[in-house]
Amino acid sequence: MNVHATLAETGARPRLLMCPPRHFAVTYSINPWMDPKSWTDGGGNLHREAERQWAALHDALTVAGALVETIEPAADLPDLVFTANAAVVLDRKAVLSRFRHPQRRNEEPIFAAAFAALAERAVLDDVSRLPDGIILEGAGDCIWDAKRGLFWLGCGFRSDARAASVLDRQFGRPCLPLPLAEACFYHLDTAFCALPCGSVIFHPEAFTPAARTTIEAHVTPEHRIALDRADAERFAANAVCIGNTIVLSSCSSSLRRVLNERGYAVVETPLHAFLRSGGSACCLTLRLDYRSDLTVGRSSLLRQTIARG
Repeated sequence: MNVHATLAETGARPRLLMCPPRHFAVTYSINPWMDPKSWTDGGGNLHREAERQWAALHDALTVAGALVETIEPAADLPDLVFTANAAVVLDRKAVLSRFRHPQRRNEEPIFAAAFAALAERAVLDDVSRLPDGIILEGAGDCIWDAKRGLFWLGCGFRSDARAASVLDRQFGRPCLPLPLAEACFYHLDTAFCALPCGSVIFHPEAFTPAARTTIEAHVTPEHRIALDRADAERFAANAVCIGNTIVLSSCSSSLRRVLNERGYAVVETPLHAFLRSGGSACCLTLRLDYRSDLTVGRSSLLRQTIARG
């Protein structure tokens, strides 16, 4: 497995996992965005566009300060490029994904080999698998909220709500299920982004009433950034935050203004080729260096609060 750093490893730079789109294409349909005929009709132009857009995203992330690790692409696995789905990673521990659709299951041994290589290089300390029968599609459905010291878990379309207890045991951090309501927002990261300042970007219509109640119970009104339909369908929530820089495909001027007011610089790098597969900036990356820094006491208090509902 060819897993290597593309930049010199200096300091405590954010570390991301990406996969070049050498074999990316829309060859099947497992979400409403995917139209294999439209992709085929576009010919080679769409693939060249994907390669240019991926390279521009890579450049934007490295300019923002990220260190990028890459995994070697594999033929006949067009969605391997969406590394967010590879695993859930926190505190140098990784829990590998299990995919719901058979079209993506052959990615599992590729990602397992890549994470074994990362562990051999001491980038990670521990790599584990999910219990039998549990489906969880990595950080695409499991988003770490550093401000609150918890995971948000999207469930219903791709990942099982039962994964919450697994992650709680594995990482020792609360994991809050958020049932999803619309098939076009099939993963949590298509409609939800937790920012370092504590603000949360989300599209309310993507969630069930129960999920919205959970969000409202843990995120105060001034920290909720609700997306309208247009920004949601641009995948504006599918963003990567590197320090005070937010990298995304595109967003409205009003959302940009809201983020600027919170101290973020917004970098737009179009990813329309990947939107054809239902993915964007966050889908194309996996953060490897997240660390939890809550004390045991604060974590226990949070657990008690969640238990009281």
